[in-house]
Amino acid sequence: MAKYLLLKHYRGAKPAMHDVPMDRWTPAEVDAHIRYMHDFAARLEATGEFVDGQALSPDGVWVRSDGAGRPPVVDGPFAETKDLIAGWMVIDVESYERAIELAGELSAAPGAGGEPIHEWLELRPFLTAPPNVTE
Repeated sequence: MAKYLLLKHYRGAKPAMHDVPMDRWTPAEVDAHIRYMHDFAARLEATGEFVDGQALSPDGVWVRSDGAGRPPVVDGPFAETKDLIAGWMVIDVESYERAIELAGELSAAPGAGGEPIHEWLELRPFLTAPPNVTE
């Protein structure tokens, strides 16, 4: 089994086929989208392929260690991730091909008008070993 991260983006990827921003969807369209995501996750839980997934708030801050005492917290400038990353899902699957298959299925979540969004999802494998470093 190999773990993959599926990233859903607000923007930054190639446009989806039905590229209507979620803030312009009706409440029923938002509910249908969320229901699709939950049903997808439940099906993967049943097969043992679901690890975790969450929608992300657009709020966020930068935090760093600054030595002793309280770390500084700053609201930006960001690398635009709070505007870009809408949510994520971690899957644990038998093959890269299965990860591609599931990402394609997740891409078809409904959006405005109940039409599948056909959004681009970022698929990234988890690093399983440190990279080889040559001098």
